[in-house]
Amino acid sequence: MKSNKWAILTLSIAFSVILIIAGCQISGWETIVLPLFNGKDLSGWKVIPAEAEAQDTWYVKDGILCCTGKPNGYLRTEKEYSNYHLHVEWRWPDEPTNSGVFIHARGADKVWPELIECQLKAGSAGDFVLINGTGMTVDGQNKKNPDRQFVMIPKKQSSSEKPAGQWNSYDIYCQGDTVKCLVNEVLQNEGTAVTPDSGYICLQSEGGPIEFRNIYIDDLGKKVSSRL
Repeated sequence: MKSNKWAILTLSIAFSVILIIAGCQISGWETIVLPLFNGKDLSGWKVIPAEAEAQDTWYVKDGILCCTGKPNGYLRTEKEYSNYHLHVEWRWPDEPTNSGVFIHARGADKVWPELIECQLKAGSAGDFVLINGTGMTVDGQNKKNPDRQFVMIPKKQSSSEKPAGQWNSYDIYCQGDTVKCLVNEVLQNEGTAVTPDSGYICLQSEGGPIEFRNIYIDDLGKKVSSRL
């Protein structure tokens, strides 16, 4: 009798686990994580401008992606992406200066192409910068201005950055024509009617030394919007 009871209990638990897993998949919680940085080299990335590669602007040390900040340019993915959650961690090894995370980059590789910048300038992480004609609506206002190379959109709250030497996190959600930007889990900015809504992902070299780690994306194509 006891063995039968244990068998029934075991089957019940197993069935419950299956239902929970199935429920997570149905509700859109499944995740496909794609690392963009392997912690070893620059595989999957392209250095812009090309001469920066010879100057070791970008290099890997102890599993960390390091940037000298000179010359101005960026490291971009070899592939274009859309509908994703991008996670990036960064810190300033010395005095905080300037950098950025670029999304939806398009066109020729130059300084600077058509893109949307999620600002990393010290004290301004969470600002958006529309570069070379990209568009976005924020708080009901259309910010697109093709006559200006740079359109600044300030973050919504006071700085949520950490001091130099400490790691910060950037979580950028791009789903359809919407972008949301969180700095250390604080929602700092969001926009709709974003154009373009896909493109390369880039890390900026500008100003001074900065370090990155844990760079990955997960697909939002099958996720429910409540996750944002």
